[in-house]
Amino acid sequence: MKISQTIIDDFERNGVVLIKDLFIDWVDVLRKGIERNMKDPGPDHHEYIIKGEQGGFFGDYCNWQRIPEFVDAITNSNAAIVAAQLMNSKQVQVFHEHVLVKEPGTEMATPWHQDSPYFFVEGSQTVSFWCPLDPVKDSALRCVSGSHKWNKPILPERWSSGDGFFPKSEEYLPVPDPDSRPEKYHISEWEMKPGDVIAFNYKTLHGSRGNSAQTRRRAFSLRLIGDDARYISRPGPCSPPFTNHGMNDGDLLCKELFPVIYSS
Repeated sequence: MKISQTIIDDFERNGVVLIKDLFIDWVDVLRKGIERNMKDPGPDHHEYIIKGEQGGFFGDYCNWQRIPEFVDAITNSNAAIVAAQLMNSKQVQVFHEHVLVKEPGTEMATPWHQDSPYFFVEGSQTVSFWCPLDPVKDSALRCVSGSHKWNKPILPERWSSGDGFFPKSEEYLPVPDPDSRPEKYHISEWEMKPGDVIAFNYKTLHGSRGNSAQTRRRAFSLRLIGDDARYISRPGPCSPPFTNHGMNDGDLLCKELFPVIYSS
């Protein structure tokens, strides 16, 4: 699958693009994988719902190697070759996957955040593929174009409580409210069908509204890294909480834990 130079240029400039039908042949496979994941969640699964709110918001990650449907979609779809083109990378490694399921009527929004400050990865060649497995309109992912090039990262916070994930410091920007400043922040969002994908850089500010629809909003997110990605220690616990990896600052991510799925 070859994507256009226009899409590649838009991704580099804006940090986010829509890619139609990237997982169109894998929708049923990924739905089965999410069902398997929810019946047998991993040790780090979580419910993001704040007490007293309606609905349900299930999340889990780092299970892909034990869920055959996820292995199939990640290794046999066009995701790796598209990621290599977007990142201009000779190699693509899997960082992890993330399952996010909002039940009908879920009020809780996904707060605005960047992924990069939570991760122990630093580099410009990163991409997340966010794929809805149900039609989405108002509950699709929303991204602030160009935010991957801001001079400071956004302070990471815990979604349920809003507490700072790390000690506050001059190294971080406070979480902005892009909806209140449309003249300053350009929010990219699309109505999407199952199998479409939003591709965005780890440093792109993003979030989503609650799910007011009468149907579930199942989403599969795949996080991939390219040639320049390196391990970096953070001033607090990282998410996902990978342990016993043996990496030091500046190291390439070890291929035993983060396998290569494409190499040119």
